[in-house]
Amino acid sequence: MKIHQLSVFLENKPGRLGEPCQALADAGVTILTLSLAETNQFGILRLIVPDSEKGKAVLEQAGCVVNVTEVVATSVANRPGGLADILQVIEDAGINVEYMYAFSVRRQDRAVLVFRFDDPDAAIALLQAKGFHVVEPVQLLDQATE
Repeated sequence: MKIHQLSVFLENKPGRLGEPCQALADAGVTILTLSLAETNQFGILRLIVPDSEKGKAVLEQAGCVVNVTEVVATSVANRPGGLADILQVIEDAGINVEYMYAFSVRRQDRAVLVFRFDDPDAAIALLQAKGFHVVEPVQLLDQATE
């Protein structure tokens, strides 16, 4: 149920973001979703691709520093309060959200969010126990290709 996310460390300069994206494109690797965080000097490009091992190898071959991180994707009601509902469950259990971002596609009437938790296994168990749908990696791939 955990998904492998690639984190690419980039200089915060013009053209640095395009380099890893072009390397993936040239290798035929689709970016399913991504997030970019920055400081004055560096940025972290977080992305999910269909084959994280291939994506990592392509990026490293292109000279990028890449880290693989486990994240959890879950679907939430795509309505006002959908995000607040899941966050309340997570916070009540004392699980920390290190960061999150939205997936670029929806599953029916639900939004898909990607979370980095301090304890992903506990988060998965909690979310499932509370009736939230934790999205399998294959479900993300199926949805992205529809």
